[in-house]
Amino acid sequence: MVITKTPFRMSFFGGGTDIEEYFKTAGGAVLSTTIDKYCYVTVRHLPPFFDYKSEIAYAQIERIQELDEIQHPMVRNAMKMLDMKDLRITYEGDLPARSGLGTSSSFAVGLLNAFYCLNGKYADKKKLADEAIYLERVLCDEVGGWQDQIAASYGGLNRIDFSGNGYEVRPIIISSQRKKELSDNLVMLFTGFTRFSSEMQEKNKITKDTSKLDELKKLVDQAESILENDNVSVDEFGRLMDYTWKIKRTTGQKVTTNTIDELYDRGMKAGALGGKLLGAGGGGFMVFYVQPEKRAGFMKEMDNLLEIPFNFEDGGTAVVHYVPED
Repeated sequence: MVITKTPFRMSFFGGGTDIEEYFKTAGGAVLSTTIDKYCYVTVRHLPPFFDYKSEIAYAQIERIQELDEIQHPMVRNAMKMLDMKDLRITYEGDLPARSGLGTSSSFAVGLLNAFYCLNGKYADKKKLADEAIYLERVLCDEVGGWQDQIAASYGGLNRIDFSGNGYEVRPIIISSQRKKELSDNLVMLFTGFTRFSSEMQEKNKITKDTSKLDELKKLVDQAESILENDNVSVDEFGRLMDYTWKIKRTTGQKVTTNTIDELYDRGMKAGALGGKLLGAGGGGFMVFYVQPEKRAGFMKEMDNLLEIPFNFEDGGTAVVHYVPED
């Protein structure tokens, strides 16, 4: 039996520039972190005592004889890709799916990690990220970028650069005290509704005018400079979040809604320096940058939304339980 633990990610800057259609010609960059909220994937071979060959448990339970009967496209394609048979697969998550935290990609990375481990093979972080991208974007034909799979695999607070040659992951060089200050000043709230990221990406397809994406990419440089310069207040990171959200919300018709706009405006009036909706748009989680002295008043004004306490994490996907099978 194998159990993997894979973190969800929080993207701050550059979202949208990680889409292959854009970065293959213009280059792309994102700044994101993983947080201590995870998905857990348990995989074991199913003993031959049942009237079905494999069982997959997530929001529903599937019991099948042949791989082509599997309704979950990621599980079906992943099992075919790595020639996996006769399995019991269980998915559990700390937070709901389709909420802007890259949960689908975390599942893809964790699932592949579990499959390799069950077969007695080691797959490094780059291999897991690359194959999760291939699984989601090619085999499952889902629209979207590359940052989620990479973040889930590598973990940590990173800048990820994209080009025609692939991608490069570079950790943000920041003191532990400054990193804690950033984490402590971020408040994550659940809007109460979810959406399929691939559907949002499809509706917000890149147009010929990429000027806004170009500007979003440049903001990654500014955000990195703020974090790595001890002479600059971390509060500037929060103010830059406000600026990038104002650009991001105009990049597609489905990025935001009237409800999200109202929530964001209320958060800013309650004392936040900046914030953004997480993920491709349409719903899920929002994150605000709130100074400590304004946090109590902010939470009082936003008390109808569920706060999700979190910390940054640095490990990426990991095997947390392994018992070899005969």
